[in-house]
Amino acid sequence: MKILHTADWHLGKKLDHISRLDEQKEVLQEICAIADEQNVDLVVVAGDLFDAFNPSVEATELLYQTLKKLTNNGRRPVIAIAGNHDSPDRVDSADPLARACGILFMGYPHAEVKPFTMEGHFQITKSDKGFLEIQLTHVPYPIRILSTAYANELRLKQFLGTENKGEQLNEVLRSSWQELADQYCDSNGVNILTAHLYMLQRGGEILEEPEGEKPIKIGNADIVYSDAIPPQIQYTALGHLHRYQFIAGHTSPVVYSSSPLCYSFSEAGQQKKVVIIDVTPKEKPQIHPITLHSGRPLLRKTFDDVDAAVEWLCDNPYALVELTMISDTFMSSADLKRIHEAHDGIIHIIPVVKNLRNHTADNSAEVIRLEQDIHSLFEDYFVYRHGQSPNEEIKTLFKEVLTYSKDLEE
Repeated sequence: MKILHTADWHLGKKLDHISRLDEQKEVLQEICAIADEQNVDLVVVAGDLFDAFNPSVEATELLYQTLKKLTNNGRRPVIAIAGNHDSPDRVDSADPLARACGILFMGYPHAEVKPFTMEGHFQITKSDKGFLEIQLTHVPYPIRILSTAYANELRLKQFLGTENKGEQLNEVLRSSWQELADQYCDSNGVNILTAHLYMLQRGGEILEEPEGEKPIKIGNADIVYSDAIPPQIQYTALGHLHRYQFIAGHTSPVVYSSSPLCYSFSEAGQQKKVVIIDVTPKEKPQIHPITLHSGRPLLRKTFDDVDAAVEWLCDNPYALVELTMISDTFMSSADLKRIHEAHDGIIHIIPVVKNLRNHTADNSAEVIRLEQDIHSLFEDYFVYRHGQSPNEEIKTLFKEVLTYSKDLEE
């Protein structure tokens, strides 16, 4: 059995003022072509289908058109779960029509898909809250899928029965997954888990969430550890982190497939992928990542000479660019005009101005480091105002404020 794992499409997302919709159409066509070329039996989209709770008409149409194409006219089941950028009600709203095409939407944690048959292609033979079993007509064994769409605090209380998220999330998910696995996931079928969450190896290095994204992790309250995955699970298809990576701590692969495009300059240079999983019952799966080639590359470049910057921009017209210009004084309007006229994909121009009025003891010029991410800028500002670095409590509070602000925007 072959499974295609993808995630974090973020349909409708912009990079500052530039729409990425044409690039998204291109890369989703590439994913559809890979599914057909690899003759996959099942597709899993692990959350963040849209970039906003209220996506545009164009983004909504692109989602449905792509998922329908991935089903290969109903021959191939496609499972799509909600992420932290998705409205679960919106994701679920199309479910009755979607099922007729072979698309299975799961907007809420513990979503239950009622059994049905796609005549001649596949059948949902068993279902429960957060679980379904699919029997494909051309495969002699079933595939069992444990699913957990993104769960915020309210959804956790409502659907997973936890009141103290910080202490109980990992244990509640572990218990729920294990109960389903013990009941349904014997060794006579293929057993996988798909979820949209922040997962780490216990005791492992903290992984950075995508820059500019609404974060899931606040402190350590929302971390789920890979040792919560039941031993019966042969592959875990994750969404949320935008870089392709394995999470250690389980006997079988636990994988973030990556987003299909680079969505922020912190992702510049990353190779985006989909993952093909070749798996049979009782056996360890074979993992085949396939690099995606569609979309405009995101490039960060630094220059201290306007002529050199303009020459490079003219040589790289297809890229989306974050340009850092180092100078002793602020750039003139004429220089800015030259730079903008040289390229239509400049997202940011970051001036790094050497402050000649304030010299350090070694007589070197201080530099305003505006190219940093917002958390580093906050720390520098805090040091400037208070003479010391913020403690972890203040850093966590700042992250909560950012998250609350993004919720208000949506």
